Amino acid sequence: MNVAGQVELSLRTVLFDRNSRTVRLTPAGEALLPHARRLTADWQTAVLAVAEASAHAGTTVRVGFQTRIGRGLIPTVTDRMRQRLPGWKLVFRQVSWADPSVGLDQGEVDVAIARLPVPDAGALSWRVVASEEIWVALQPRHRLAGLTMVPFSELADEPFVALPRSAAAQRDFWLGAAYRRSPAVIATEAETAEESFEAVAAGLGVTLLAAGNAGIYRGDDVVCRPVGGLPPSELAVIWRTADRRPFIEIFADVCRSCSEHDATAGYAQEPGI
Repeated sequence: MNVAGQVELSLRTVLFDRNSRTVRLTPAGEALLPHARRLTADWQTAVLAVAEASAHAGTTVRVGFQTRIGRGLIPTVTDRMRQRLPGWKLVFRQVSWADPSVGLDQGEVDVAIARLPVPDAGALSWRVVASEEIWVALQPRHRLAGLTMVPFSELADEPFVALPRSAAAQRDFWLGAAYRRSPAVIATEAETAEESFEAVAAGLGVTLLAAGNAGIYRGDDVVCRPVGGLPPSELAVIWRTADRRPFIEIFADVCRSCSEHDATAGYAQEPGI
């Protein structure tokens, strides 16, 4: 049973008038709506209060991520944060692609480092720290695996391993939806990067990824090639807009400076994140 059904069962009344084409609020639903909005606002305030108390009590910052981040960025950021905030500790938590807020909406994490896009309704803010070309992951026996660069047009009819529908704009981005003449062919869905690349290795389909991730996820059963005709992927530090704790600005600054140092050192030319 979904959340709406649970609420209706708890209140013993029908809140939504449903048919095959539309869903509308009943009079009871209309009466509940302003209270539900206040509850949502109160919940967000509570999440921030608990997060702030937790951070000050344990000096622990919970950092959400969705795909592994390599190239030495995380150890470098961790060391730099120790210098900027002695006694503080970063704890990294992987969040499923099914949550486009990377754990921020429900207060699972304090800040996230993930790839855009994320929901753009004002609740989240972000700062881009790196930009990378788009690559494609293929089974080694795939017909395009021998190319040094794969035009996106060659992938138009390929079956894709997609993010879950709840990933919304991020799902569309990694399908290249804005650059297609027809919708993508979806072979299967995956909620984590590990699931996605297992599906590629099994020959179920192909998947797009940031250039840096190629160094982590390629192997004997997965090869990665650059893709032509798509805009770059942006890696960003993301936080709740209402959260003004000073360490968030510090974390974003540190991630940006460490990423810029990697690019200057030449890492941005190689698949290593």
